[in-house]
Amino acid sequence: MRLDTPADHTNEAERLLRTAAQYPEDREPLFLRAAAHLELAGDRPRATTLYDDLLSSSPQPENPHLIRALKAANLWEYGHEAEARAIIEGLLALSPSDATAWEVIGETLESHDELEASEAAFTAAARALAPDTEDELPYPTQSLLMGRHRVRRLLARPHDDWDVLADRLHRGTVPLDELHDPKRTWALGSSDPAELRAEIVRLRSELGSYRTALSRPFPVAVLLWPEEELAELLASYPELEAEYPTHEAHLTDLEASLRELAAAGTPNLGIVQGTVPSYEAFAASEATPPSNPALLPQYATTLAARGRATPWPPPRTAPCWCGSGAAYGECHGKAGV
Repeated sequence: MRLDTPADHTNEAERLLRTAAQYPEDREPLFLRAAAHLELAGDRPRATTLYDDLLSSSPQPENPHLIRALKAANLWEYGHEAEARAIIEGLLALSPSDATAWEVIGETLESHDELEASEAAFTAAARALAPDTEDELPYPTQSLLMGRHRVRRLLARPHDDWDVLADRLHRGTVPLDELHDPKRTWALGSSDPAELRAEIVRLRSELGSYRTALSRPFPVAVLLWPEEELAELLASYPELEAEYPTHEAHLTDLEASLRELAAAGTPNLGIVQGTVPSYEAFAASEATPPSNPALLPQYATTLAARGRATPWPPPRTAPCWCGSGAAYGECHGKAGV
């Protein structure tokens, strides 16, 4: 569902809060997503209230550092700079272990022209989370290095090992150095159609690599059905056979879809695993028959919002997401698969 207006975002926040009431075990990710929608709706005070509710709730949240970072970013946006700075200084002293919390801190400082402080935060994060530039890194850490690369380009810093690693990890069609070139701003005033078309291509790539408030902790999720679950699903709802002709085709299509999204610059991709009882319960909550194919992506999105996604791609030596037991690089991670 496309959300275009503040009212759309407010309605989606309310839906997520109702879901949180139904699934209290998933309260934290659902509240965070609701808060992001409220920020986009312009209701920043209410978003702050949700962050405070999470921080003061019992049991303690799983990721208090991320919640505090998001709260600081939100506060600064509606005039509470001193409080936001105090939260950020406290987080920097604690040195969060979560890459996304670090990235929110760095982006918040960057967005308010605190480039030196932003670069220092990103570098501290890289030192803590990516000490060996030869290691395979999870997506949140890769994204953090991309942000650091962007800020250092704005500061005209020479490339270091982490910048080289960011260049290597970048999958977009536009090179990272070009994407983060501060001089590109001048191209927007050009009257040359070729230059403007080239800038549109770069901007599209950049939109895919930047994290918006909604995408920060939440992946774009693709739905995976284990073989037994898929067989049960199709036995109960044969109308869905057009979506899933065979389990093997389902796995192949899933990997292909994720690769296409990654090639288009979509960040923070993930996989969520479906079960028939969970899907049927979701269909009932939406008052929609489970046989409706349009319900499938909504189900995947809701599972992701509830924190059920695993990041894609896994490291090449890690077990493949399909459950075969083989390493990803020898299974669906093979070139050409």
